[in-house]
Amino acid sequence: MGWRERTHDETYSDTETEARLAAELPHWYLENGWIRRKYKTSGWKSTLMVVNTIGHLAEAAFHHPDLSVSYAFVIVKLMNHAAKGITNKDFELARKIEDVIQWQPGKTEGGSLTGTPDDPRFKYLKYD
Repeated sequence: MGWRERTHDETYSDTETEARLAAELPHWYLENGWIRRKYKTSGWKSTLMVVNTIGHLAEAAFHHPDLSVSYAFVIVKLMNHAAKGITNKDFELARKIEDVIQWQPGKTEGGSLTGTPDDPRFKYLKYD
């Protein structure tokens, strides 16, 4: 059964998880039963912006990651506790987090939004 055919609480094997991460979320990885991603920031204020953004997305989805927060990084860990493994819920929330945190309007789309200037005074996230 492919991942698109699964129910929302059906778990993936480690091999299936790694294959889907490689195909859809290359900066995420599987470790100890969790899918994980480390976002590097420029400091404490930036870290809090990332944490609050993830918090909003998680609450809206009603699927909550574990976070490790330090001065200049945030580690996101996702696993469906009720299903005791990785499910479509984890991949979908990871995708939404990735899309929002990595959004760079000046580089990815046209329009009036130019994005954060390429100037160290304004940098807050270290994009991949």
